Amino acid sequence: MSLAPRAVLVHRTTEYEELLARHGTHGQAEFFLSSRGRSIGEVVARHRHTGRALDDVAAAVPLQWRRSRVERADLDRFLFGPEDVVVVVGQDGLVANTAKYLSGQPVVGIDTDPGRNPGVLVRHRPSDAAALLRAAVSPGGTTDDLTMVEAVADDTQRLLALNEIYLGPPGHQTARYRLGPDAPGGPTEAQASSGVLVGTGTGATGWIRSLWQERSSGLRLPAPADARLLWFVREAWPSPATGTSLVAGELERGHGLRVTVESDRMVVFGDGMEADALELTWGQSVRLGIAATSLRLAV
Repeated sequence: MSLAPRAVLVHRTTEYEELLARHGTHGQAEFFLSSRGRSIGEVVARHRHTGRALDDVAAAVPLQWRRSRVERADLDRFLFGPEDVVVVVGQDGLVANTAKYLSGQPVVGIDTDPGRNPGVLVRHRPSDAAALLRAAVSPGGTTDDLTMVEAVADDTQRLLALNEIYLGPPGHQTARYRLGPDAPGGPTEAQASSGVLVGTGTGATGWIRSLWQERSSGLRLPAPADARLLWFVREAWPSPATGTSLVAGELERGHGLRVTVESDRMVVFGDGMEADALELTWGQSVRLGIAATSLRLAV
């Protein structure tokens, strides 16, 4: 007997909940904000709005389905199943935070605060949830398959990201490494920089786009479903031992970028999730390229 679908509601702690955790009571949080010329009213209103959205989405889950909730901070410890329908209730970035832990499950993005979020990934309102959940498990349900980027280290550690993967020093030091295409005989270059960024078409609405604009790059930005990545080296430093000739490029499916560490330690993390990072030491290498897995986002 096959299991009934499970709706997994993904959310994150609200600003108001963070204030209460830090200051203990509503009154203390209100005093803290008012002493800085701010009102707690707007923060409380957004908290209540988010709570209502979560309640509305939970009520839309069919009665025969199983259900679960997971907070953003617990994503790396939550086990998603193949029969799950993942409902992200919050901001666009929360979809990206969730994507790296999935393996093909359909994702529904619910915007809790229209007008404050761009709505690139959280495309729907809480009132749409019932129809979207039914469509997610029906044969005719349609999704956008969004390209993801992966990093695979030489010790088999693997990291997925929807927007971008960053490789660099763990602090404000300089990363030293050797970079080049993952192909026999390809050109490589020793570099010293503040890190390397490899991003997707979804990431082209964020960090990758800012680098692209800053460089006035002639590379064409990919669309979210394009099987193409862009990469940029941040602040490469020329010296007798390090170069700056390989500082940007694109990767198509089947092609990769290889980085070999030549400093004590480098970290690799995706979509801003620094707490869930790979750590590489001197001599280790990592390959970056298009992931076999894509994010199935409900249309």
